[in-house]
Amino acid sequence: MIEVRDLEVRYGTRTVAKVPELDVAAGECVAIVGESGSGKSTTLMSLLGLLENAQVTGQITVCGVDVRNASPRELRAIRGARAALVMQSPQSALSPTTRLGSLMRAALKLHGRAATRAVMAAAVEAVMLDPAILRSYPHEVSGGQAQRFAIALAVALGAEVILADEPTSALDVTVQAEVVALLRRLRAERGLGLLLVSHDLALVSTIADRVLVMKEGDVVESGPAARVLSAPGHAYTRELLEATP
Repeated sequence: MIEVRDLEVRYGTRTVAKVPELDVAAGECVAIVGESGSGKSTTLMSLLGLLENAQVTGQITVCGVDVRNASPRELRAIRGARAALVMQSPQSALSPTTRLGSLMRAALKLHGRAATRAVMAAAVEAVMLDPAILRSYPHEVSGGQAQRFAIALAVALGAEVILADEPTSALDVTVQAEVVALLRRLRAERGLGLLLVSHDLALVSTIADRVLVMKEGDVVESGPAARVLSAPGHAYTRELLEATP
């Protein structure tokens, strides 16, 4: 799904992210954790070639595509259709004047997928939403529903891996649990790979198989989630755990 070696992201002479190794396999969840400014979101965006004015070096392979050397057309083909990006506030990325059903239909047609009512209804039902939501505008749905719709769009497009940037931080605790349970179920049922960026170690502990801990652009610790979160080897990881409610 995702294979990264010796990734480095620089803006001018300033290095903002260095990741020696990052792999995400089918059905696996890997979490990148750290405080704001640690480089975790920069790392995520670099994997889809979405950083502007940045110097990116190293090897990045996503769904078999060499991201750094791919053409714009090749990158457009994997974005959304094979590797889906789910942001913290999906409502801000959706056109406020377009119904959700029209947005999904346009995305499906863009990637050459069937855009029938049955396909779209099945996608939203897979994330526990009523198909009637497809008639709604983005401002008419809750944050949790918008987040599920973003995941439903990935399901409809047949995404193999989801890259999620703080996908539950804007949601209340109950809705957070629902979204995490949904992602866990999709992993089990569809073999979906998941790369999760989060500062919430309590959430990460419920879903991640492996964890990378980033501080000031560097990976300071990595390994199985159970080990990293129960017996951290780095002082910074211990600080993060002590700050977790």
